[in-house]
Amino acid sequence: MTAPQEATGPAKARLRIEPGSDEITFLFNPAELTITKANSWDAAEGKGRNAPELRFQAGQPGTIALSITLDTTSEGTDVTKHTSKLLDLMKVNPALPGSDSGRNKARPPWVEFHWGTLHSFKAIVERLQIKYTYFASSGMPLRAKADLSLKQWMDDGLKPLQNPTSHTPTLHRTHRVVRGETLDRIAAAHYSDPTRWRLIAEANAVVDPIAVAAGTLLVIPELPVRRRG
Repeated sequence: MTAPQEATGPAKARLRIEPGSDEITFLFNPAELTITKANSWDAAEGKGRNAPELRFQAGQPGTIALSITLDTTSEGTDVTKHTSKLLDLMKVNPALPGSDSGRNKARPPWVEFHWGTLHSFKAIVERLQIKYTYFASSGMPLRAKADLSLKQWMDDGLKPLQNPTSHTPTLHRTHRVVRGETLDRIAAAHYSDPTRWRLIAEANAVVDPIAVAAGTLLVIPELPVRRRG
């Protein structure tokens, strides 16, 4: 008898952390990424010309900006257990290569952003902003938004950057199930099409679309983009 296969959902975005044994998996995939790369050019003096000839000087570090949602309302646990992991990326780690305690020389770790077939260059977390947006009655934070700015750490080349939504739905909405709701009704509410319930089921690894417990927090993925052949 063949064992049943586990349900697989969309690929989860994550940060791999130096030295490579650790990683942070995002609770929800980012809705969008902003990738920036710039070069420095010098304008040579060109008398009698409409415009000077530009001469290449050097490439500037690439950057990646993204925002992620951290939400633990379904578990009722403190969301700072996740935000603390992001804050640790800004801390100096004297155990990393190149550190010298005698010279007070150390640095934070580099990271790599991965999402399915999307892979970034090695980067440092240049900037991190965390905004707590929802709290329990006790004051415990349950939801936060984190804005990260990653800057290329060294010249290891810009790896191919693909639009992740061509491979996985973008996860950016959530839905709290109320008593009596089923996935087809939820699909009708969000997509105006009850037959789209399978998209929600796959994103949340739901086996029985009728027996979803009230209070469950579901991720609502965007509809896949149809591409013309």
